[in-house]
Amino acid sequence: MKKCSTDRVRNFVLAGQTGAGKTSLADLILFKGGAVSRQGSVDAGTSVSEFRKEEQDRKSSIYSAILNTPWKDGHLFFVDTPGSTDFCGDALNAINATDLHVLVVDAAQSNSPGTIRAWRMARDLHLPRVVFINGCDREEADFERTIEQLKETCIKKASVAVSLPIGQKAKMTGVASLLSGDISALGPEAEENHNALIECIAESDDALTEKYFEEGTLSDEDVLHGLRKALLNESIIPIFAGSVAKGLGVEELLDFILQYGPTPTDNVPVKLTSGSIDRASDAAVGYVFKSVNDTFIGQLTYIRILSGTFKKDMELTNTSNQGKERLGGLLCIQGKNQENIEEAGPGEIVAVAKLKNTGMLEVLSTGATDIVYAPVEYPQPTTQFSISAVNKGEDDKLAAALARLLAEDKTLKKELNMETHQTIVCGMGDQQINLVVNRMKNDFKVQVALEAPRIAYRETVKGIGQADFRHKKQSGGHGQFAEVHMRLEPFQGETPEEEYQFGNEVVGGAIPKNFIPAIEKGVAETRLSGPLSHSKCINFKAVVFFGKYHPVDSSEMAFKIATRGAFRAAMANAKPELLEPIMNMTLEFPEEYMGTIQGDLNTRRGRILGMDRVDGQQVLSAEMPLAEIYPPSPATPYPTQLRSMTQGRGSFSMKFDRYDPVPSAIAKKIQEAAAKEEEDEE
Repeated sequence: MKKCSTDRVRNFVLAGQTGAGKTSLADLILFKGGAVSRQGSVDAGTSVSEFRKEEQDRKSSIYSAILNTPWKDGHLFFVDTPGSTDFCGDALNAINATDLHVLVVDAAQSNSPGTIRAWRMARDLHLPRVVFINGCDREEADFERTIEQLKETCIKKASVAVSLPIGQKAKMTGVASLLSGDISALGPEAEENHNALIECIAESDDALTEKYFEEGTLSDEDVLHGLRKALLNESIIPIFAGSVAKGLGVEELLDFILQYGPTPTDNVPVKLTSGSIDRASDAAVGYVFKSVNDTFIGQLTYIRILSGTFKKDMELTNTSNQGKERLGGLLCIQGKNQENIEEAGPGEIVAVAKLKNTGMLEVLSTGATDIVYAPVEYPQPTTQFSISAVNKGEDDKLAAALARLLAEDKTLKKELNMETHQTIVCGMGDQQINLVVNRMKNDFKVQVALEAPRIAYRETVKGIGQADFRHKKQSGGHGQFAEVHMRLEPFQGETPEEEYQFGNEVVGGAIPKNFIPAIEKGVAETRLSGPLSHSKCINFKAVVFFGKYHPVDSSEMAFKIATRGAFRAAMANAKPELLEPIMNMTLEFPEEYMGTIQGDLNTRRGRILGMDRVDGQQVLSAEMPLAEIYPPSPATPYPTQLRSMTQGRGSFSMKFDRYDPVPSAIAKKIQEAAAKEEEDEE
């Protein structure tokens, strides 16, 4: 790789909706820059970016790809990111590690949720942003309409075209740059956009505003410095027209990035929880934003260099755990290809093999050791499955494989549900979970089975019930004796953590005080498996008010056994009731799907709480039982149903709200299933 000066290095990310053409744009950039001799193709399976088999089969990105190319007297390092919600974690990590966000928009579908999501990611980081509207040559494309839709949905700040299509739809023959040449020769539309661009640049700086009012124009030098400053402080969003299919508009985009885009030493915002970074410092500082398991090399760690120079065999400190790391070799990455290099400087992206003490989202430094990045705010996982090994004895292999995959993708979560005794894997969608299954099989040689997670129901009481139970056993020597009289009644704790209360009303020494803790422990243990569905019992008060003991045969164990019998009998007399978890949901989707979504919510026992509009999207607040979100097979899980109903344009988040009574007909089925399961176990 030919080196150039730091001020001619640029670093950016391609992000946007699936199908917008990000990968094809990436392949075209590499070809036009001379990094490859033949342009890659997604359809032909020759893309430099989508080099993995699963991506070639899907013809869509699953992982972010690290790429680079020379461009004129500079060098571009960039990341092509997946557009699917299922794989948004990789996109978020890349956006968090780069200096410039290039939002790639489909000229025929600009208001897609993927476009809005990608925009929000960069906006929340206050990252400089530009927009490339791809597909301006298509019959359904409308450049001006696309800009207006973007302004309605996500771009609230000053956005202005810096290039325009020459010719409409299939007759498009090129693009006209509004930053060079004789603008008046391009017609009134170009002149109007040029004037709007100059006004935006002038408004970004008080001195330029004054000069513009006095002279009526800005010099080329004023435009250069003003536009760079406006881009950095987010006061202008440049928009480019183009067609990757025809190879149009890309050179203008790259020229702009090289001339006006942030340099590696510019003060592009970085979210830190501690410390600070001087981009111009000689101290080597790098941010780990990606980690993968390479078939041949092993663990590969991808580092964005923020300052200083990384060199082969250099020793650095992990600022999160203060561990020491020796880099070994440095690799320059071009898709699946790797080139050994001796050193790399600010703005560059390198990979290092087999680091021992460093994981994703951590910082390596030769200088300050207090630099810690703020955690990346990933969307909440919305798809859950119970996962288990198909073959006996492979639980350890499953756990090890899951740990490796969780380290690579922070949107994946794993939890062990102690109530249902299931390992639950949570992700952003079916595609992501299916990828986990395939990688388990192919990379880690573990076959796994997925099923809908069991719902952790709750049981409670509606009335007051009491019962007594005597435990008596004689088998030679000391026997066992205890009698417990117990009352159960409804109780609501002041906090969700206060699930029940224990009371002692025994008087006159009917039960010695030293046995009361055993009774309380018996309640705590017995409530974990209620009589209706073997679920945890909550919202009750258990009171022991009388009992009997034997001076020789009574023991803590005897009183625990008696408590178990008294609790279950009292529960049966206290009008037991089955409860289910209710989730608060926020759904976001284009307004055209409102009727379909409302109808489906009704069939799933959902209830709409409110409506709003955000960034041109319909936002619906609702609540729904968890059992309807993840129903048992063969019913369709709600995440899959929502994707189908909205053609992939809807999304939702959820959080637990409360427990509500289960309708009697459904409760009966749950009880029957629990009884059958108990019978099968016996």
